[in-house]
Amino acid sequence: MKKILLLSDTHGYIDDLILKHVEQADEVWHAGDIGSIDVSDAIKNIKPLRAVYGNIDNANIRSEFPLNNRFLCEGVDVWITHIGGYPGRYSPAIREEIGSNPPRLFITGHSHILKVMNDAKLGLLHMNPGAIGKHGFHKARTMLRFTISGSEIGDLEVIEYSR
Repeated sequence: MKKILLLSDTHGYIDDLILKHVEQADEVWHAGDIGSIDVSDAIKNIKPLRAVYGNIDNANIRSEFPLNNRFLCEGVDVWITHIGGYPGRYSPAIREEIGSNPPRLFITGHSHILKVMNDAKLGLLHMNPGAIGKHGFHKARTMLRFTISGSEIGDLEVIEYSR
């Protein structure tokens, strides 16, 4: 079993509250708009990090992290990308591939809106952890914590802080 901390849209912001949750996870996944290499370095100094770059990320971050990160965690096929849409409204850049080869877990960021929903048509679970950074229109800072055990995704928790 793996304990996952999922975050997005840090926009260069990291604090002790976030790092406390990093310490409790087995792996941290970041769905883009990291904002500063200092953020990813702080996380990597504590736990393994899987991440993608987002639309605000500079060349330094883009050279370290891919646009799309698809991998297996335990028995779950995971795809992380920053701008990917959500069930019924996938972005044009990924629509064909997600339709022909859907993952079990599809993770996006970008919107700053926490969203977890099933796509019954494709048989996948979509997660967007919202935004944990302080830059943007969101009223609450959010991230997700969950477990993956074999092929099961469970124990989903929303972690929320005021701005």
